Amino acid sequence: MKTLIVFDSIFGNTAEIAKAIGAAISTDVLFRRTDEVNPADLEAMDLLIVGAPTYGGKPTPAMRSFLDTIPESAVQGIHVAAFDTRLATKLLRIIGYAAGDIAEILKSKGGNLIIAPEGFIVKGKKGPLKEGEMEHAANWGKELVGRL
Repeated sequence: MKTLIVFDSIFGNTAEIAKAIGAAISTDVLFRRTDEVNPADLEAMDLLIVGAPTYGGKPTPAMRSFLDTIPESAVQGIHVAAFDTRLATKLLRIIGYAAGDIAEILKSKGGNLIIAPEGFIVKGKKGPLKEGEMEHAANWGKELVGRL
């Protein structure tokens, strides 16, 4: 199974989560930051996982730019999943999280969302990740594989 994990990470927390998810999948996993993805990366994949920090209730501008440039033909019928890193605040619960937006965009381009968008908690704006979130990411990665 060929998996591509595309992520944006401002303070390194989302990158850590992406790596934990990829390690749990333990197959042919390719990691790319949003600014490193090229069209060839999107070809012949079985699973596309996309993650970003929550930035004002939305994905970061770099992630939005990446999502806007994905051709529909690149994800049509491909299994997709979305995650984010977020603070556990009441305000964000009201305005939303990045993972939901990412999932909706991937679905609108024809992706087959195989699992609900997932959030991973950071303790402060710059982190670090809340205790147990790396294990949470690994378990989510294993659950993704189980759904294929």
